[in-house]
Amino acid sequence: MSNDQPPPGQPPDEDPFLKKPQDPTPPPAEGPYGSESPGGPPPEGPPPGGPPPGGPPPGGPPPGSPYGGGGSPYDSPPPPPYGSQPYGGGGGYGGPDPLAGMPPLADSGKRILARIVDWLIVVVPLALIGIPLNVYERTTDSDDFGDAITQSSTGSGLAFQLITIVAFVAYDTVMTARGGQTVGKKLMKMRVAMLNDGSTPPMNASLMRAIVLWLPALICCACLWPLLLLILILVDKPYKQGLHDKAAKTVVVSTPQ
Repeated sequence: MSNDQPPPGQPPDEDPFLKKPQDPTPPPAEGPYGSESPGGPPPEGPPPGGPPPGGPPPGGPPPGSPYGGGGSPYDSPPPPPYGSQPYGGGGGYGGPDPLAGMPPLADSGKRILARIVDWLIVVVPLALIGIPLNVYERTTDSDDFGDAITQSSTGSGLAFQLITIVAFVAYDTVMTARGGQTVGKKLMKMRVAMLNDGSTPPMNASLMRAIVLWLPALICCACLWPLLLLILILVDKPYKQGLHDKAAKTVVVSTPQ
């Protein structure tokens, strides 16, 4: 090893193998012209090899340039928090929102009005059918409520109940599978859509939805079942689904017409 000293006034050459003290600062970032210290000043003069062809870009250095800054991924805005997607859903755990690109969910009050309209459309013809079957006469003439139930469960009363079930289920199934709208929903400007892609429900999904919607109410729970469905629609988040919607994987959305 040579013991020659550098000339006076000239600093000694830095030993490239000298171990420097460690500090908590991150390692220098690699720029287009070599490594640079994140905290030090930019190098003076043009970079090694001359300036880039064409000169500096107009309007200042581009984003991410070692001389202009602003290109760090840590400077970008943070992602939106969970639950900030439309309808309060966000798909869960960062997944896509199933309703992205679809119309907004239908108003709950309009859904109630649409259901009343559909109920009247089916009930009025059924009331006319029940007259020749003497359904109302046997019920009003019976002094005991248990006898009325027994009479309505035999003969023509049972037939009328089956006709009622078929009428409600068939009406809702066919209208929903045809265009996603019953008469009531069309008047209220809404439709039934599949949750995954917004398409019109197919026949099997429409049938499942209609069965869960009407069958319990027509067999045993005429008052309790509609009330339960209404409560679930009002409290369900984020898609306002009743049990019939959850069974068929559908939602009710607004339509422009």
